[in-house]
Amino acid sequence: MISIAFILTAILIGVPAWWLLKDFVLRSPLDKIPGPPSPSLLAGHLGRLFHRHEGWKLHNELASNYGPVSSLKGGFGKRMLYVRDPTALHSIIIKDQQFYEESSFSISMIYLVFGEGLIATLSDQHRKQRKMLNPVFSINHMRHMTPIFYHVAHKLREGVENQVRQGTGDVDILNWMGRTALELIGQGGLGYSFDPLVKNSKSEYGDAIKATLPAMFALGGTQFLVPYLLKLGPPGFRRWVLDHLLPDRRVQHLKDIADYLDSQARSLISKKRLALKEGDEAVTQQVGEGKDIMSILMRANMAASESERLTEEELVGQMSILIFAATDTTSGALSQILQLLAEHPDAQERLRKEILDARAPSGEDIPYDQLIELPYMDAICRETLRLFPPVTDVYRDAKKDMVLPLASPIRDLDGKWMSEIPIPNDTRLIVSIRGCNRSKQIWGEDANEWKPERWLSPLPGSVTDARVPGVYSNMMTFLGGGRSCIGFKFSQLEMKVVLSLLLGSFKFSLPDHEIVWNLAGVKYPTVGRISNTPSMPMKVELLNEKAL
Repeated sequence: MISIAFILTAILIGVPAWWLLKDFVLRSPLDKIPGPPSPSLLAGHLGRLFHRHEGWKLHNELASNYGPVSSLKGGFGKRMLYVRDPTALHSIIIKDQQFYEESSFSISMIYLVFGEGLIATLSDQHRKQRKMLNPVFSINHMRHMTPIFYHVAHKLREGVENQVRQGTGDVDILNWMGRTALELIGQGGLGYSFDPLVKNSKSEYGDAIKATLPAMFALGGTQFLVPYLLKLGPPGFRRWVLDHLLPDRRVQHLKDIADYLDSQARSLISKKRLALKEGDEAVTQQVGEGKDIMSILMRANMAASESERLTEEELVGQMSILIFAATDTTSGALSQILQLLAEHPDAQERLRKEILDARAPSGEDIPYDQLIELPYMDAICRETLRLFPPVTDVYRDAKKDMVLPLASPIRDLDGKWMSEIPIPNDTRLIVSIRGCNRSKQIWGEDANEWKPERWLSPLPGSVTDARVPGVYSNMMTFLGGGRSCIGFKFSQLEMKVVLSLLLGSFKFSLPDHEIVWNLAGVKYPTVGRISNTPSMPMKVELLNEKAL
């Protein structure tokens, strides 16, 4: 009888041997695609690709020295394809999206931490959840959200003003934007208040959300074990494995965060369900007055047919993922905009004038329809999100042999032109959001320059003819297709409401310290290159109080 030890030994030896044979010995059509030489036999380009500073250099090198598609190597020689060609991206994320799924390690990690929310599901389950959530993110609903956003933004302005009047030095804009983004999604998404903003306060829920991304990245290579962990039988057994066979403190820390988020989400859902049963009066007494995303989603879910209804686990997953997905991305984008306005004081003054003119003569908050149409504010938001997307790239895995079409032919290593690329099953593709957004073939020779004015006149034919498959404004920032960012309108409104109040009240200038943006799942700023603590101090001055 074959012993368990023999089987385990065979697996431990056989799996790596197969990987080595497949990726180091067997030939592939991808071997002819140009790309930078691999710096490591075992790690390939991963060391550079995931490095918070060196990663930017690799992205720039690929854009400057290679075509719209280039080859990279992953761990143990695994072949990867770096893609920024718009026609190829259309195939990956729209036309053939069912054959290019999100990579197993990223989906598994999100599922393990947040549960069965929108980002962590695939195929029919993902489509069912998206169908239920789509109406909540409609333009009509955004109009109803606007007063909630202004309510939070006024508290932000008061909090920043209090700090400026105290004269305690530079203001950490990233900290304020992070607190604000969390409160915006808290009130607008969950009907829950994390932070009063007008004073310093501690929120365990908020701290857990902020700690999630660093805890995930701290796992390093351990995260690649997650897809295999999820295949180890029922949840109870997987929990036992986590508790007893993976004592690593980083793993246990992330597990504790996941447990806390799960318990808080279930508690909030229970309170909402009770209020919904008690009737409209009880619902309106909650934060958000029942207009928040989760309240509306739960009402729709109760009214849906049994086949369309989301399970309790799916509702819990939506709540945690909504907060996670909306906090660091929005806070980073707002911080980046304020930094750019400090670097370009003429642009800052022009935007401030546009805001104050829109508020005159009453000085009241700018209504939704007028706010979203402010041309220069819209141009600044679009150009910043084009040039500096919060998420640099995403990963997809080919689930069968495919053929990837190209908008522009590339020359292979044999000197032959290719208008399409054979993609073997299990190939990992890197969808380069930043690379497509900065393509000179699409945006022109000034593609790497921040020019809001490019959005104040019709876009050139090179942009419109490229048919970039993004859901937002000819760019890939919010992706496209069935896995595009469902909350991009929510995010746009958040940013414009916050900017309309901050720019009308304060002048922003650069600090004396260097601000460095670090590459990560969601990029973040630090003071200098040595520190890894997210922070972005700026000089903030209170404007003439008549402008308030």
